[in-house]
Amino acid sequence: MLIRVRHLLRGDRDFLHKAKIVTERLKKDIIKLVIDEVVIEGESVKIFATIPLPNKIHEREMDKTDIPGTFNAGATLGPVNETNMARIWNKHKQPFDHAQGKANTPLKRKVFVGLSGGVDSSVSAALLVEQNYDVTGVFIKVWDPFDSAQGKPSTLTQGRPELQDKLQKICTWRDDRRDAMRVAAKLGIPFKTIDLSAEYKQGVVDYMIAEYKAGRTPNPDVMCNKMVKFGAFYDWAIEQGADYVATGHYSGITRIMANPKSQIPNDKQAQIFKLQKGKDKLKDQSYFLWNLKPEHLAHTLFPIGDYEKSQVRELARKFALPTAEKKDSQGLCFIGKLDVKDFLKEFLYTKKGEVVNEEGKVIGEHNGATFFTIGERHGFLIKNKTPDDKAYYVVAKDIIKNRLVVSAKAQQNISQSSFVNLEQTNWIDRPPTENKNYTCRFRYRQALAQCCLEKNRETWVVKFEVPQASLTSGQSLVVYDNEICLGGGVIV
Repeated sequence: MLIRVRHLLRGDRDFLHKAKIVTERLKKDIIKLVIDEVVIEGESVKIFATIPLPNKIHEREMDKTDIPGTFNAGATLGPVNETNMARIWNKHKQPFDHAQGKANTPLKRKVFVGLSGGVDSSVSAALLVEQNYDVTGVFIKVWDPFDSAQGKPSTLTQGRPELQDKLQKICTWRDDRRDAMRVAAKLGIPFKTIDLSAEYKQGVVDYMIAEYKAGRTPNPDVMCNKMVKFGAFYDWAIEQGADYVATGHYSGITRIMANPKSQIPNDKQAQIFKLQKGKDKLKDQSYFLWNLKPEHLAHTLFPIGDYEKSQVRELARKFALPTAEKKDSQGLCFIGKLDVKDFLKEFLYTKKGEVVNEEGKVIGEHNGATFFTIGERHGFLIKNKTPDDKAYYVVAKDIIKNRLVVSAKAQQNISQSSFVNLEQTNWIDRPPTENKNYTCRFRYRQALAQCCLEKNRETWVVKFEVPQASLTSGQSLVVYDNEICLGGGVIV
């Protein structure tokens, strides 16, 4: 239901100056709009109003475009309803602006920050509080071997008591949630938990198992961002009234004015949003975010994107956060320190197979070709190997015959290709310009490679200036234009 301010017409100046209280029934409650001042400037009617709500006083400036029904002054807030009023406008005033000769009464934007219980998300929340956002910490519970709601084994691990026991012992989500709560308490912000176990299992766990089973090399971190953090969590946060979601990713967002003549402050319709590399080149996580859309970037904050990791640690100590000295987590969140292959062995075909060299001679054995990726040098057995032999690398695999082909050549000289095809592409702002020089990487923290792209029907062809080794089907290849992440796709 909309709050409608009646009779506020240009000609009704006497009424406007006399008006003190306008009431309208909204969801069974009466909300009082106290008019503090009415100013008429030409065609514009400006109303300076106070909206008393339970335990809080909310203030804002309205003009005639707000009458009736929609707030348009400085932000796209949607209908004038109880939720929007309560979350957006408040009595907080910034210091006196001497240049403008008046005090500022800014928006206090609501942010749901994903608190993982680690130092990066903790500092992100602290920075947002310091910047005067209305911050709520949210812990995202992902899949574990037991369904939290029913307290019984997940369908994925049902009938596998040893795996259930193993995963339960190493799963740290309860400890991580406790750390996230401690951070929220330290910062004095509300704390919520959202259970996205089902979404995570379907979008990440099931996907990972299916990809390995098909002989491809998946990237579960990419899918976690796509399906969970900027999928289910993002959608839920916006539905809950958040203006932004925030995470502890080492990435940035560039905002470019597409319409410089726009008179609306922070007008998202007049802006172009681009994903940017993080300042810390060793921690840059834009590689995992190539599936984001412009609408995500318009409502997302990466508070630590302009910081080095060492600076983030120092900020954690400055804010006296309980996670300041906590070690960074490694691996997939739902299996903790358990090796991925040990987890996959519970679900994938395991049978001894042949390891052959480039001439086709059998020189060893392995426990399942599906577990290996191109360029890998561990996990298989080479028989009759001497101390002088060099390391062997996987250069090809035959899932049907359950066979690995390995080579003792230097890794950078094996399985080289001058091009690769991409499918399932996502270009954040716009598609790349064909045959223009870009850079790309197909592994996290990999050195950037020079490339250009061509469109080929439903796929894109990525051509490398220097042939690349160990390209593997299923991997994400991400394209960059200097510091801007254009997007990417999955290697065919």
